[in-house]
This record gives sequence, structure tokens and C-alpha cells, in this order.
Amino acid sequence: MSTHKIFAMPFSRVYPMYVQKAERKDRTKDEVDRIICWLTGYDKAGLQQQIEKENDVSTFFAQAPTIHPNCILIKGVVCGVRVEEVEDPLMQKIRYLDKLIDELAKGKAMEKILRQ
Repeated sequence: MSTHKIFAMPFSRVYPMYVQKAERKDRTKDEVDRIICWLTGYDKAGLQQQIEKENDVSTFFAQAPTIHPNCILIKGVVCGVRVEEVEDPLMQKIRYLDKLIDELAKGKAMEKILRQ
């Protein structure tokens, strides 16, 4: 079974794409950071440290303090795939984050994005 290229990509390369997507829709970097921290359990300093270390996406999620228990409430389609049906646990976490950033870019309220 082959691994996905995204697993080995530095998170520091993916992160600016999330920020750009949000900012194009008049959302902020702080909102992106809040979403990432909510999902992964990193604080802002921990997130910044991961970006500076240039850890790959696999390591970024492996070292995450805790994946938020409400992530199971994240449902929907990203790249034609239902996030709740993704079998690979790492790919599912990546898709969760993609879905949350999509919701942010579509103008959804932070309380709904963070499943509160």
C-alpha cells in the first residue's frame, strides 16, 4: 500500500495555503490558527514551533497533543470524499482540517465550525 504524498509534505508548506484560502474570503490567519489549535490541541506556540521545525504532515498530527473529541461531528465532502468515511486515520485528520478550513472560507460562524 502506497502512502500519500501529503503525509511527507512539510506542514509549513500546507499551512500558508490554508491561510490564503481563508484570507481570500475575508477571514483571518487567527481564525485559521484557532481552528488548527481546536482540532489538534496545539497552543499557538506549539503550532508555531511545528511550522518552524518544518515537520511533515504525518509528524504534525502524530505529535498533536490531542485530537478534539468533537471531530467526529465533522461531516461532509472534501475533494469528492466524505470525511466521515475516510478509512486511514491520518488522512481522515487531514480531511477534517480541510473541511474546517472550507467551512471558514464559506463564511460559517466559528461556533459552528468548532462544533460548539
